[in-house]
Amino acid sequence: MKIYKKKKYSSLSKFAKYGFLFIFSFYMLMSFVKVNACDPATDPSCKPDTTATNNLKPDTTAGGGSNTNGININTGITNPLGNSFTDIPSFIKAILKFVLIIGVPIVTLAIIYSGFLFVTAQGNSEKLGVAKKTLLYTLIGAALLLGSLVITDSIQGTITEIKSTSSQ
Repeated sequence: MKIYKKKKYSSLSKFAKYGFLFIFSFYMLMSFVKVNACDPATDPSCKPDTTATNNLKPDTTAGGGSNTNGININTGITNPLGNSFTDIPSFIKAILKFVLIIGVPIVTLAIIYSGFLFVTAQGNSEKLGVAKKTLLYTLIGAALLLGSLVITDSIQGTITEIKSTSSQ
């Protein structure tokens, strides 16, 4: 006769785990979003967007009077990231800086964890092998993480050098 243990809180723990991941990722995404909720009609300090080049003007030809209820449609394409990222290399650098901010504490915790594995191995060769692999992979990941900006700068420098020599 088998006795099955019922997991009492398995769905609750999954909900908490995935809920935390959703809230954390939503918070991180919202830190990059700039919300501008001002209305030029009610707030005099708010200025309307006048950067669009293709706006419909009110019809002033009908009956000699001016139509003040005209439609203003903005058909210009705006940068969804704002004016801070105007080209792809600056966007990639910003992403890499964000990854570094998140990745460096994770690497630190992984090194601490591999040290914990070394301590708990207590001379067992199999556990020491696992601890060594964990430390090796952590150091490789740290080298890639910390060298990512250097790698992108070198690739960008090479591409700009190729562009400058090919245009001459």
